[in-house]
Amino acid sequence: MESLYLIALILIFILAVFDLFVGVSNDAVNFLNSAVGSKAFKFKTILFIAALGIFVGASFSSGMMDIARHGIFQPQHFYFVEIMAIFMGVMITDVILLDTFNFFGMPTSTTVSMVFELLGGAFALSLFKIIQSNGEFTLGMLINTEKALSVIFGIFLSVAIAFAFGAIVQYITRLMFTFDFQKRMKYFIGLFGGLSFSSIIYFILFKGLKGSVIANLSFFHYFKDYSIELFIGAFIFFALVSYLLLFLKINVFKWIVALGTFSLALAFAGNDLVNFIGVPLAALSSYQDFLANAISADTFLMTSLQGSATGANWILVIAGLIMVIALISSKKAHNVIKTSLSLSSQGESDEPFGTNPVARAVVRWSHSIGESIAHMFPKKILKWTDSRLDDSKLTLHAEGASFDLVRASVNLMLAS
Repeated sequence: MESLYLIALILIFILAVFDLFVGVSNDAVNFLNSAVGSKAFKFKTILFIAALGIFVGASFSSGMMDIARHGIFQPQHFYFVEIMAIFMGVMITDVILLDTFNFFGMPTSTTVSMVFELLGGAFALSLFKIIQSNGEFTLGMLINTEKALSVIFGIFLSVAIAFAFGAIVQYITRLMFTFDFQKRMKYFIGLFGGLSFSSIIYFILFKGLKGSVIANLSFFHYFKDYSIELFIGAFIFFALVSYLLLFLKINVFKWIVALGTFSLALAFAGNDLVNFIGVPLAALSSYQDFLANAISADTFLMTSLQGSATGANWILVIAGLIMVIALISSKKAHNVIKTSLSLSSQGESDEPFGTNPVARAVVRWSHSIGESIAHMFPKKILKWTDSRLDDSKLTLHAEGASFDLVRASVNLMLAS
């Protein structure tokens, strides 16, 4: 029987390789959209920046693997054979689901996929256990409902927060720079550049590398203790650097886009890597624990999964390399990016999907809120804002760009 579970483990890791390919194809849009849409750099240059961020993020990732171990279900109540069945089901479903979405050029959330696949698999087996136990178990005992609900709530809440703050910050930034931003850079580039560079670097250090091996080094704790002072110092430094770049006639927005693309690719690899190899690593840990105890697979409870994941750094490095290869070679990734850009273009574009009643309702609701807020302000202010938001003066960095560098820079800064 041990050989059967070894074969299952090998199949899970083979599926993980496919999952890395389809996952990167799906999620590449998250960190490539702004750079590709604004055409800040050549496509190959953008891929190199993103690939570097992915490899660094994957190599130093270690703190996000526990969600697959005990974040959704209570492993101490499941036997080894049941755990392996859940993990196998999750991997098969994830590969098919993500690849189907990628085929149609539709980006989806790999986090939502992984969480609900784990929840669905655990829920199905929980029903069997509840029926067979004659009331010994309840769903609340088998499913980590508190953690699962907090993760699900956090996912949907993040969408609302991103939408609200994206609209507000984009609006304020556009009032500062207008669509003809080149003429107003000398007034605001220090403020915007200082805030953008410092916030993105803060994000890389304290969020993107949080939980990594670097975060355990002594000098990193020193940075953390003086994070506010470092942020203020970085803001002043980069504000001066922004003015220096402007004096040297170097486009500051391009370098904000470059740094932002690197930071989001790093965070994607370090944070979303759990969506692709979290389950295989949990399966490996389960198998090793099963071999060490030499107990029957249908009587051995997986209490060990209650602990945090450790080791396997070499697997993270290999996963990083696979993700880089997938990013460079995947045609489906380019297809998903094309879909995203057509939907987010500032001008007219060919949209592959039509609207639906929910989308139209959201647009009408947002528009009505905007009109209600506008009525609170004097007409002189409204006339001034209309003049600042005249998109007939839109300045694109290159021909064929979907949107300008200001929008791309704000996207990346806000994501940080």
